Amino acid sequence: MNNGELIPHLFRIEYRKIVSVLCQRFGSDRVEVAEDIASETFLTAAQSWGLNGIPPNPSAWLYNVARNKAVTWLGRERVFNEKVLPEWKRGAGGDIDIDLSPQNIYDSQLRMMFVICHPSIPIEAQAGLALRILCGFGIGEIADAFLSNKETINKRLFRARERLREEKIPIELPGPIEITHRLEGVLTTLYLLFNEGYYSVSQDMVLRKELCFEAMRLTSLLLENPSTDQPAVNALMALMCFHASRFDARLDSHGGIILYDRQDPGQWNTDLIGKGGYFLHKAATGDQLTKYHLQAGIAYWNTQQADTPEKWENILQLYNQLLLIEYSPIAALNRTYALSKANGKEAAIREAEQLGLVDNHFYYVLLGELYTGIDNGRALQHFQKALILAKTLPEQRVIREKIASL
Repeated sequence: MNNGELIPHLFRIEYRKIVSVLCQRFGSDRVEVAEDIASETFLTAAQSWGLNGIPPNPSAWLYNVARNKAVTWLGRERVFNEKVLPEWKRGAGGDIDIDLSPQNIYDSQLRMMFVICHPSIPIEAQAGLALRILCGFGIGEIADAFLSNKETINKRLFRARERLREEKIPIELPGPIEITHRLEGVLTTLYLLFNEGYYSVSQDMVLRKELCFEAMRLTSLLLENPSTDQPAVNALMALMCFHASRFDARLDSHGGIILYDRQDPGQWNTDLIGKGGYFLHKAATGDQLTKYHLQAGIAYWNTQQADTPEKWENILQLYNQLLLIEYSPIAALNRTYALSKANGKEAAIREAEQLGLVDNHFYYVLLGELYTGIDNGRALQHFQKALILAKTLPEQRVIREKIASL
């Protein structure tokens, strides 16, 4: 890997570690300082490695430079405090040290997850901060992920950092009583990140694996700590594993969508299906039943190749429970497909038409599928409406194929 490839690769991996550790040292009110030092570290690497070549241990080199820059910044702050501020305003003394050991890197990332997902931070800003600080995404990548522009994302992140500065949220894990409640916000953000990757409408891509895998990596951090290794976290990881197991089967060689009933099960990742089963089994401990449990159950049945009545009846019942816990139009739409497989198209048509999701192209695709073979004229009308509403080229290609087949 040459210099031009290595630095972006390391940025994605090491930036988040450096920022998390520096935030732990500086405090949540100085997140920007931590980000600036981490960015300067990689700028120094680009300049130095271009002249002197790549060092034997690039990660250790980055840690050393980041540590030196942070110590220098802290030293200057101490001098300023001693010379300018009155004694009662000076910060605490003590040795200046930056701990970039593996354990502190892990602990810092886990704590930062709870800071970023603090209830005082707006949910849309939480996801953006997570991508920036914990995933090492650039502003342009975040803008793409949320169908926005750099200016909007910069303003959103600025306001979030301002909130962190004002609140001075301690960078620590919540106590035993509070942690389950706070964990809900963290899981919501991770779920949003995974979903944005699983169905992306940016850059004419319907699947952005890097977003999904970052969400899975952050979820695994929670599973490694006893206080956050809870049933809901295991259920979310199971859901992600089951979905990720079908990544390779979802897209053709041109990036086009392959619908579920046309996927090649031979391309499903059996290792990830096995891991999903393991986490789903762990999620069954205790008496907690969350939306992640139910969605993981649905995703599990979708990894079973046999197209049996038992499979679709189980999926239908899980959707029924999910809608009772937390209703969403998309879940109701997906339930209708399961209903068609379990009880026939006529029953599904009656329920689908009551949903009235007239701004959603998936709604018209489903109606087109349900009417195909019953009333091909109406099926064609629905597919044509779906084509108008579809946002990405791969989706449009699939719909055109359906229209052509009629």
